[in-house]
Amino acid sequence: MEEGRTVLCGANSYEQKYYFNEQFATVPDSIKEELHIICVLFTEEVGGIITIAFDEKGGILIETDAEENDFMYDEISSGLLVGEIRRSRQEMFEALSLYYRVFVLHEEFDAKDL
Repeated sequence: MEEGRTVLCGANSYEQKYYFNEQFATVPDSIKEELHIICVLFTEEVGGIITIAFDEKGGILIETDAEENDFMYDEISSGLLVGEIRRSRQEMFEALSLYYRVFVLHEEFDAKDL
């Protein structure tokens, strides 16, 4: 956990590795698979590193980075792809945020708030 954020998963094109935080092992397998696909496809298309994390209130953060000497990494494409991921997977990210708030932050859940 880093300064108010908790990493859920990420992928690194330089090491060709995917990471999933086992603290969230109870997340449904279908969501885990979708996160894996999102991260790996992102690094295949844009390069660099992508990290999906929760902020201190349970919001979803999608962060990207690249090594300084990576001239193939396209920051503009990275931003556009992150925007597309946020739009196309909005419901999944909202569900993950709710999961984090209920199971990690132990907030009360009221179904009428949905």
